Amino acid sequence: MHELPGHIKLIAFFTFIVIAVLTPIQQWHSFVGYFLIIFLALGISKLPPLTLAKRATIEFPFIIFALLMPFTAGGENFDIGPVSLSREGSIAGLNLITKATLGVFCSMILAGSTTAHSLLAGFVRIKTPSLFVQIAAFMIRYLNVINDQMARMKVARESRGFQAEGIRSWPIFTSTLGALFIRSYERGERVHLAMLARGYAGTLSSLSVEKVQAKHWRLGLCFPLMAAISYAVGKVFFS
Repeated sequence: MHELPGHIKLIAFFTFIVIAVLTPIQQWHSFVGYFLIIFLALGISKLPPLTLAKRATIEFPFIIFALLMPFTAGGENFDIGPVSLSREGSIAGLNLITKATLGVFCSMILAGSTTAHSLLAGFVRIKTPSLFVQIAAFMIRYLNVINDQMARMKVARESRGFQAEGIRSWPIFTSTLGALFIRSYERGERVHLAMLARGYAGTLSSLSVEKVQAKHWRLGLCFPLMAAISYAVGKVFFS
């Protein structure tokens, strides 16, 4: 999985997600197949389980929202003991949790098995607008620089006796963010002028296209192909 070029992973996972999103939640046989495919991809990727668990916490807001839907949606109700739930809300909540989980796992596999350079080169290969790719490239490249600058500003605050004390500290934090924005803007302007002085013409030559072999396409297309088969099997059982 790690050796696959970025654009093949993007195409494979995007196709997989589209197939999963277009599948009605009533075709539960298909979703069993989708999750088996995801577990297979996780096994091939050999990503650390602890890292996956930490990254999966990003789904918590969607889970909370989905759990509230059976209680807030209208339509026909059904009772589970003393609790009355909306049938439409329950179906919609299950649909949201299931498809959001698939999307989160796909994103984690893609991010965990692909370097930033490979991912950006993949976006170039699939003809993503150059401006978007360059913005993402600079964001990744200078994120550590901004983090270091924030750390230095934190040390400067603490050396002057600053201590965070609830809402009273908000004006200090807002002024810090304002100063950080101004410094980032000035740094970006200096970087842009330096690039122009070195012959920058609107493209990043450092994002070289990766070499692709037939085995890469065979492995990459296995996942959307298996998803299509799962969809067809679920369609047969559902009908």
